[in-house]
Amino acid sequence: MSIKNSIPNFVTCCSLISGCIACIMALRGNLPMSTLWIVIAAVFDFGDGFAARSLHAYSPMGKELDSLSDMVSFGVAPGMIVYWLLEQACMTTPALGEAAGYVPYMALVIPVFSGLRLAKFNIDERQTTSFIGMPVPAHALFWASIGYAFNSAVPMDSIEFIAGTIVVAILFSFLLVSEVPMFSLKVKSLAWKGNELRYILVAGAVIFVALFGVLGIAGTIILYITLSFFNKRR
Repeated sequence: MSIKNSIPNFVTCCSLISGCIACIMALRGNLPMSTLWIVIAAVFDFGDGFAARSLHAYSPMGKELDSLSDMVSFGVAPGMIVYWLLEQACMTTPALGEAAGYVPYMALVIPVFSGLRLAKFNIDERQTTSFIGMPVPAHALFWASIGYAFNSAVPMDSIEFIAGTIVVAILFSFLLVSEVPMFSLKVKSLAWKGNELRYILVAGAVIFVALFGVLGIAGTIILYITLSFFNKRR
């Protein structure tokens, strides 16, 4: 394999390493660093596709490697963030009794459905220019944002926080494998026509992040889902 053809795979490996570090940081309870490394992984994930397109260096190995990297960076890593959040909340919620030791494992629904999503994407020929179901990087960034926001303020003795987190994890996991069409951020031109939803999303992201900081990323992902539903109904 030539050096040119190896460049996209090298970038993908950088994304994989970033995802591994994100997992380690999450299990140590350092959610801000875990969030940072998931974001770095997302940047590398965009970069490997850009490199492959620019260099015309596509390969079956690169496709498989990209999926395996995404599984770690955008499946396992956000799952570990949610696991840590639930574990901390359960430790300070006596009402759960012995169940407190098992509830955090509900977070594993995230890597499981992320794996299903990636496997489905690889064999679904309809997803060449847009997505069917929520992309795993968007899903991971949502949980990374939530983890960052609650890192130093996990609600104590809160059944509501635990139940809400589990419900959202399940709903978003099903959204990963749903048949809901979701638009891609890839653009062919900078014209307004045809890119209306993308420009609205970018504007919303700027406003949310300016108002709420890192938590604004979660708001942006919710806006992305909402716009996709709106686009479907048109």
